[in-house]
Amino acid sequence: MELTPAELTVLGLIVEHPRHGYDLEQVIERRGIRQWTDIGFSSIYYVLAKLEKRGLIEAAEGRSGVKSRRVFQATAEGWQIAADEAVAFIADLRAVPHPVLVGLANLPLVSERAYDEALRSRLIQLEARIASVMEAERSQAPLPRPAREVFSYSLSLLEAERSWLAERVQVSDE
Repeated sequence: MELTPAELTVLGLIVEHPRHGYDLEQVIERRGIRQWTDIGFSSIYYVLAKLEKRGLIEAAEGRSGVKSRRVFQATAEGWQIAADEAVAFIADLRAVPHPVLVGLANLPLVSERAYDEALRSRLIQLEARIASVMEAERSQAPLPRPAREVFSYSLSLLEAERSWLAERVQVSDE
C-alpha cells in the first residue's frame, strides 16, 4: 500500500502521538512541514478521512458530542504501513521537481543582468529561509529525533543551494 507524502506525514504525526485535526495543523505549522510537503490546512481533514477509511487510523474511544474533536490514533496496520513507507521514502531516490531547473533550462531567454538579479534575489530569499528554519528549530528544542533529522536534512539542502548560488553570484560579478 503506497502512501502519498501528505498521507505519510499525517499518519506519522498520529503514530508519534494521537491527535485531532487542529492539533495536526499546529504541529505542521510549528515544524515548518509545509516547506517540504504539499499539505494544506483544508487537506488535513481529507487525508484523515482517507486514512480512516483505509483502516490506518481510528478515532479514539471516549470522545463524543458534536463539539468534541475526534482524536485519531494509528491502528496496528497503520503503524506497520507508516514504518514500511518511511523506510521506502528514505531509501528510494525519487525525482523531485525543482522549478528553478525549468528556469535554468530556459536561460537562453534571459539576459545576463536579469539572471544575475534573479540569482541575487534567490540568495537573499534563501538566507531568510535558512534563518527561519534555524529559528524554528531553536524555538522548539528539544525536538523528537524525527523532527531533528528533518531540520538537519533541510538545512543541509539549503546550505548546498546557498553554496551553489554564492559561486554563481561571485562569477557573475567578474
